[in-house]
Amino acid sequence: MEQITTNFGFSSTAAEVIEGVDLSGKRATVTGGASGIGLETAKALSAVGAAVTLAVRQPAAARVVAEDIRVSTGLHVITSVVQKNSSYRGYLAMKITSIEAIPYTLPTVRPHKLAMATITDHTLVLVRIRDDEGREGLGEAAIIPHYGAETQHGICQVISENLAPNLVGQDPMALGALLTRMDQLIKRNSYAKGAIEMACVDLAAKAAGLPADALFGGRARDRIPVLWVLGTGDARKDTEEAEEKLAQGRHNLFLVKIGHGDPLADVARAVAVKRALGDKASIRVDVNQAWDETTATRAIAGLEAGGIDAVEQPLPGANIEGMRRLTERFTVTIMADEPIETIEDAFAFARISAADAFSLKVSKHGGLTNTRKVAAIAEAAGLSLFGGTMLESGVGTAASAQLFATLPTLSWGCQLFGPLLFKDDIAANRPEYRDFDLIVPNGPGFGVVVDEDKLAFYRRDAERRERRS
Repeated sequence: MEQITTNFGFSSTAAEVIEGVDLSGKRATVTGGASGIGLETAKALSAVGAAVTLAVRQPAAARVVAEDIRVSTGLHVITSVVQKNSSYRGYLAMKITSIEAIPYTLPTVRPHKLAMATITDHTLVLVRIRDDEGREGLGEAAIIPHYGAETQHGICQVISENLAPNLVGQDPMALGALLTRMDQLIKRNSYAKGAIEMACVDLAAKAAGLPADALFGGRARDRIPVLWVLGTGDARKDTEEAEEKLAQGRHNLFLVKIGHGDPLADVARAVAVKRALGDKASIRVDVNQAWDETTATRAIAGLEAGGIDAVEQPLPGANIEGMRRLTERFTVTIMADEPIETIEDAFAFARISAADAFSLKVSKHGGLTNTRKVAAIAEAAGLSLFGGTMLESGVGTAASAQLFATLPTLSWGCQLFGPLLFKDDIAANRPEYRDFDLIVPNGPGFGVVVDEDKLAFYRRDAERRERRS
């Protein structure tokens, strides 16, 4: 959105200045918003479609003005506080009052085989943040076994003991300050920090009456091609599953999980699926760091000859030079995943062209803001992007989809199929999948509501045990 700043210290009103002007899609900041003229200015800008922010010195005054506009025009504005003797006008009249981390588990519709684990029940953490107006923001961390260093119990402990006590009273809209504060409190722990930041984004966007993507520049697309992972470990079953998804109009992009068996057998299985589906579908593989460089060189040659479109993380993350050599050697796309956690990791890979593409994952990068930074590094280096997954529920899927929708290009689509893999969900309004795409949800915020009964059933903490007893 284009930004308009108004500082009406003169006698004419905005109604006279902008009469007949369409300001749809514009942001307007009104200073002196509690004054009579500021109120008339804000009303006039709201009436012609602008998203208005009121900059005032007192939170109470901001809320009074905002409510006046809501009553008189039916439109919502953001209210912000100008600190005394300061020209900065970015602080919203919002304050975090509570942060809660809830561990829960969702069952899958079938065993999901990865190189390092087989998932039948998936572990997640829901974060709920409330502000002084009683509004709630939702965040989530999803944990794939043996993928990263964090566990469900550890995430809840870090949030409850280290982060939450030091973030209560902070402004959820000040994302940069929150991320800096969390980094000061404890190093690494990207899943825990990312879940908190995600909830703050949801809360801030809800307060503004906007979808969360608006906080990251707005969406570039309303739907994203979505991939389905074939993880049965059997070529015939994988092919049948893929054919079923094609017939349903659900997926035409597929990822075959390999790396947990004999490399040549894995190659044969992936190529067999590609041969069976032909041009009806794109087939990629994910090795999850399971090969050494010699094995990868032999195996990738077979995958490339068999028509596989991309090979995700064939080597252990520390072997960045090996990834560079594979990227130079083969024409098939080499995608980096696990080792790209921080913006420094992204820069290290991009600097020496150690991959053709990055797989983005919000939990892995420590939140939506950092994910957007990693994407920017890839974009600057000419690398393509894939919207990856940690197998999020409807909550994390909606958050990731809104962030991925803001990217100028997303050449490899997304892997946000988690809600389709689970038998059930804690989201009352599950994501919509149609015509091979995930439909990006609208707000306010992520546009997700928690089903409290299902959360109570699937949570795995003392409160659930008390309820059942």
